[in-house]
Amino acid sequence: MERLPSWVRQHLAALRAVAVLTVLLGIVYPLVTTGVAQALFNGRANGSIVEGGHGSALIGQSFTDKDGNPVRTYFQSRPSAAGDGYDPTSSGASNLGPEDVVDVLPGAGEEGRQSLLTRVCARSKAAGELEGVSGARPYCTADGVGAVLKVFPGRVVSVNQACPAVPFVATYQGVKVECGRPGEDYAAGRTVPVRGNTTAVVPADAVTASGSGLDPHISVAYAELQAPRVARERGLDRAAVERLVKEHTTGRVLGFMGEPAVNVLELNLALDKA
Repeated sequence: MERLPSWVRQHLAALRAVAVLTVLLGIVYPLVTTGVAQALFNGRANGSIVEGGHGSALIGQSFTDKDGNPVRTYFQSRPSAAGDGYDPTSSGASNLGPEDVVDVLPGAGEEGRQSLLTRVCARSKAAGELEGVSGARPYCTADGVGAVLKVFPGRVVSVNQACPAVPFVATYQGVKVECGRPGEDYAAGRTVPVRGNTTAVVPADAVTASGSGLDPHISVAYAELQAPRVARERGLDRAAVERLVKEHTTGRVLGFMGEPAVNVLELNLALDKA
């Protein structure tokens, strides 16, 4: 047999290499890793599905009714910016930063847009009403929007409070404060967030979403804030509910990273069993 041309031998060698690597990396390696995962980490490898198939311990979910109102007998999760909430196919954050403090007020034919600050204020107000505590926090008005002024020469506007709302402060540096008017352009004004003298009772994770929008945990402080309401709505002893909170609190990673947290789904399932 005549010796094959060099270009043919090179192509055959390449095909053999592709075949060997396909078998090793496309068949053998996946089977070995899958087998090890199933043998040693069966639950996690299969999605950390909780008992009864109610969901995954790694992905949060909302405990609301069909209208989006919190179900009062359950602990509430933190807000989520993933799709309509905790959508694994739309994981992500709002991408709004701390300087996003001015709303676009809804007007004729326009929906408007809430700033990150107003979203936080509105969530804090709603959480306070749900738990029977003060929902006030710095940089928020009593009606649950961002306490932000736009200052012009001889004119001051509370831009997040749409008329006929009463501005959260009557005057600023001797100038009467006006309510915001939908459709007006306040971009040229100097933005002045106003910090009130209140101290927030509602924890930060009750008013902000996680980076992924899928976080299944809440802080211990937020769980403790909700415990009296859940106990009351279920007719349970408050101490018993607080014990369940402690039982479903995870410690810091490796003992020093992060903060203790409470898995909301597992806690609510334990409540149903109780």
